[in-house]
Amino acid sequence: MNSYGSFPGARPRRLRTTPAMRRMVAETRLDPADLILPAFVREGVTEPVPIGAMPGVVQHTRDTLRKAAVEALEAGVSGIMLFGVPEDAKKDALGTAGTDPDGILQVAIRDVRAEVGDELVIMSDLCLDEYTDHGHCGVLTEDGRVDNDATLERYAEMAQVQADAGVHVVGPSGMMDGQVGVVRDALDTIGKEDVSILAYTAKYSSAFYGPFREAVGSSLTGDRKTYQQDPANLRESMRELALDLEEGADMVMVKPAGPYLDVLAKVAESVDVPVAAYQISGEYAMVEAAAEKGWIDRDKAILETLTGIRRAGAQMILTYWATEVARKLGAGRG
Repeated sequence: MNSYGSFPGARPRRLRTTPAMRRMVAETRLDPADLILPAFVREGVTEPVPIGAMPGVVQHTRDTLRKAAVEALEAGVSGIMLFGVPEDAKKDALGTAGTDPDGILQVAIRDVRAEVGDELVIMSDLCLDEYTDHGHCGVLTEDGRVDNDATLERYAEMAQVQADAGVHVVGPSGMMDGQVGVVRDALDTIGKEDVSILAYTAKYSSAFYGPFREAVGSSLTGDRKTYQQDPANLRESMRELALDLEEGADMVMVKPAGPYLDVLAKVAESVDVPVAAYQISGEYAMVEAAAEKGWIDRDKAILETLTGIRRAGAQMILTYWATEVARKLGAGRG
C-alpha cells in the first residue's frame, strides 16, 4: 500500500500538469493595480528624449507625459511617480528649481492632475538631486558633506509646493534622518493632511542606479554612500523602518527590488502598512539588454521578475514596464 505522505503516493507534479492547473493553484498573482509607473518629464523639450541606457523609456515633454498618464490609467495601473528634469542652467547648489512653484515637477503634477484627476494616484519624487548642480540629494557644507538638517528644511519646502500642485503622495527619497517626520509636519502645517507619504525606507547605495543618472540628467560627482544604505546591512533597514513608521509614514518602500528581496520580505512581514518595491533602472536595463542579445525571453523574464517581487511581499511595484505589463495582464483576462 502506498504511503500518501511521501513518494510514490505524493506527487507534487500533479498540480503542474496543465496551464489551467498551474493558474488555478498559483500562490502569487500579478494585477495591474499592483503597478506604479515611474515617469520623467524634461523641461524645455518639444519631443520625447530617448534614454540610451533604458530602451523604450524617454524623458517626456509635458504633452507626452499627459498622454502616458492616460495610457497608464486605461491599462489599469494604480499610480504614476513623477521625476522632474530641469534645464541645466536652473540647477544650483540649493536645488531651488525643486521648490519653485513653477518648476518642472510642480508644473507636471498640475498637468497630470488636470488630465486624470483622482483616477490615477499621482506621486512625486521628493529629493534635490535632480535640481542641484553637484547632484547630491541635499545641501552641502563648506567641506562638501551633505548637511542632513539643512536638507530637511529644503524637503519641507518641496513637500509643500508639491502638495499645492495637487500631488496625492510624496516620496521623500533622499535618505536623510528625520525626513518623514519633517515632511509630515510641513504638509499638516498647510492643511494638506490628506497627502500621503511613501517613505523610501530602505534605499540602498546600489550599482544598479546607473541608467537612472542619465534619465534625470544627474550632475553627481562622487557617491551617496554616506546617506544611502550599505548593501551589506539588513538590521539597519529594520531600524530605518521603525523610525519611518514612528514619524508617520503611510507606506514604505524597498529600493532596489531584485537584489534585496530578503529585505523586502522582512519588511513586509513586519508591518501593517502597504509595502512598495522599486524595480530600478539597472534591473530594467539588464533584462532589456539580454533580451536584445537574444539571451533570454524578454516577456517571460519581465513577468518572472515582477512575480518574484510580488511574492516577496510587495503590494505595489514601481516598474518602467508598468503600462505594458498591465495591458498584457488585462488582455489575458479578457
